[in-house]
Amino acid sequence: MDIAKIFENNQKWIVEKLKIDQNYFKNLSEGQKPQILYIGCSDSRVSAEELMGVKPGEVFVHRNIANMVPNTDLNVMSVINYAVSHLEVKHVVVCGHYYCGGVKSAMQSKDLGLLNPWLRNIRDVYRLHKEELNLITCEDEKYNRLVELNVQEQCVNVLKTADVQKAFRERQITVHGWVWDIHSGNLIDLKIDFDKILKDIMEIYHLS
Repeated sequence: MDIAKIFENNQKWIVEKLKIDQNYFKNLSEGQKPQILYIGCSDSRVSAEELMGVKPGEVFVHRNIANMVPNTDLNVMSVINYAVSHLEVKHVVVCGHYYCGGVKSAMQSKDLGLLNPWLRNIRDVYRLHKEELNLITCEDEKYNRLVELNVQEQCVNVLKTADVQKAFRERQITVHGWVWDIHSGNLIDLKIDFDKILKDIMEIYHLS
């Protein structure tokens, strides 16, 4: 990748946008009102806007290694607060992807230095679902199931936040767990039964 080429591409992109709409950048500069907060993986192969087919201004995007929502991460917590309580998005999506390098690294018994505390969150997901995962003999299937379960647990972490609980009570915000299949390009809705999952834990995590 030639860095100088990026600036050439930028100028071509500007010309193309202005050909379609002379007010394109003027309209963009007037503000944003996205309907969706998308929390995804930083993997360079996974472009949130492109895989969803949405335009600038339609989705508020946060990405990190393995689409995590740990409550100790001020970055993701700040994004949720701003998107939910200030932009008032209607949907929060946590989207993982099969063959995620972060999830794969968490499955291996290696000392990865600075990554250790981050990946430990994924290992905690494995611990919570160890019985199910240990019954899967195919490594690829186990790996992909952990990707799905990690999405599920990060959605639960989203639902534990005060901003989302308040928005749920006041305007019925919805949370979605998706996985992107990197082999086919398909987005898959995991159709997680949050009512069932949260039934036993909201007594602890409910915030009034």
